[in-house]
Amino acid sequence: MAEIERESMEYDVVIVGAGPAGLSAAIRLKQLDADLSVVVLEKGSEVGAHILSGAVLDTSGLDALIPDWKERGAPVNVPVRKDRFYLFGEAGRLRIPNFLMPPLMNNHGCYIVSMGNVCRWLAGEAEALGVEIFPGMACSELVWGENGEVKGVVAGEFGLNPDGTPGPNYEPGMELHGKYVFLSEGARGSLSKQVIERFSLDAKSDVPKFGIGLKEIWEVKPENHREGLVVHSMGWPLGWKNSGGSFMYHAENNQVFIGYIVDLNYRNPYLYPYMEFQRFKHHPEVAKVLEGGKRVAYGARAVAKGGFQSIPQSAFPGGALLGCASGLINLPRIKGNHNAMLSGIAAAEAAHAAIRAGRAGDVLESYDEALRTGPVGRDLHRVRNVAPLNGRFGPLGGLALGGFDMWFQTIFRFSPFGTLKHGKTDAQATEPAAKHKPIDYPKPDGTLSFDRLTNVAFSFTNHEENQPPHLKLKDPEVPIRINLPEYAEPAQRYCPAGVYEVVQEDGAPARFVINFQNCVHCKTCDIKDPSQNIVWTCPQGGDGPNYPNM
Repeated sequence: MAEIERESMEYDVVIVGAGPAGLSAAIRLKQLDADLSVVVLEKGSEVGAHILSGAVLDTSGLDALIPDWKERGAPVNVPVRKDRFYLFGEAGRLRIPNFLMPPLMNNHGCYIVSMGNVCRWLAGEAEALGVEIFPGMACSELVWGENGEVKGVVAGEFGLNPDGTPGPNYEPGMELHGKYVFLSEGARGSLSKQVIERFSLDAKSDVPKFGIGLKEIWEVKPENHREGLVVHSMGWPLGWKNSGGSFMYHAENNQVFIGYIVDLNYRNPYLYPYMEFQRFKHHPEVAKVLEGGKRVAYGARAVAKGGFQSIPQSAFPGGALLGCASGLINLPRIKGNHNAMLSGIAAAEAAHAAIRAGRAGDVLESYDEALRTGPVGRDLHRVRNVAPLNGRFGPLGGLALGGFDMWFQTIFRFSPFGTLKHGKTDAQATEPAAKHKPIDYPKPDGTLSFDRLTNVAFSFTNHEENQPPHLKLKDPEVPIRINLPEYAEPAQRYCPAGVYEVVQEDGAPARFVINFQNCVHCKTCDIKDPSQNIVWTCPQGGDGPNYPNM
């Protein structure tokens, strides 16, 4: 294809992703200097459309960014009133008393929120300061400068044919250049992956680790609703060989946010995270809350759980990685939004100082240092061994040893374990199917549990079909030739949206089909595919899920 000519626009800072990290960076930049030109590019159809989080919000990031957020009308209204943690068996539960939990696990002072709505509010605050925000603008390419630095991004390319050639209504998009480019794409972002690889940003860090988080919003009967109640569990149905757990948050307006996180380091390729979630809702403790209610939304998202030792170098020539692009979730607390916001603030302050000094396109080393030694680093450092302990000793042993480690660090300010390594990547953790047995999952009943494709409709996902599939195979033969006989092709199960299927012809597997229109942009396939053959890239802007208030 001939070289495409694009117009360009110049900014001081270009930010990719209108999540809590990117919007916090934009706001902080304008707070520091109202004359800085700042643009935020969001691939979702609107701000918040692709935001999915539990979420119990630790307001430390919001407090630092906008101290008077209450007076300014932030949609942060439901304080946590009760906090419960259970070990589930199939029909019963055992509550772990709150006094046994390490102090850092306490949710007192936190709020149950929709992060989609929080981001919509943050976007309004940013625009009031003069930030330009363009939703529906997927960033498909990086633009490189003369010295190999990141100079900008290509955004707003539309109208490609399925084969990748320009169609009759092709729009080439624009190049948006900045003195610095912030990538706040969330976990496993496509541009972030390229930057990490090109600059070897992960050369000194441990492997990244992930889970898949599945979430539904339910409207429940008033008598079943306990506004401000936070419930977490582990155990059934995932069992004690695979790590993960649930959350159930009683939000406002008789809504309950319910979800399940399955760590992607599981070995059995027959494990089916979506069906584990659906089965979980039949536990008596959960079913009694949902009985007589209705599910109103569904979605899924990869969760970065590698922690402190998996943080890559987060400053690179020309820009920085923010939020979950760096993997800043505190795993035992199941919280990362506060760290995302704090990372955005730190990046903004580093970029402002650099621009004021006449710099551009270099490495913001002060940001990387602030991330590791500041409040984000301190938050993650004290829980750094929880994920490795879960991986080595299973969820029950990990719970005991991880709890001990967090208590020990609370009292003595150091860990007897030092800093443990994760070992294998989540893809490498997948074992051959011959070592395992298929799992018999109960059929969804259509009342508490639902089939996958029916639920995907409640993510309000839409993709223009006449475009190149954004899910790409490095080798089209691998799924049938290698993954199917070796691993029973786990893409059929780990995908929470039914994107991948093996089609049978004449009683034999014949084709691997990618139904990219179903994709909810969770990125699990890019992470868990044992052959690392699937590459997730951005579809055209505005496509994907349209979450109402996830």
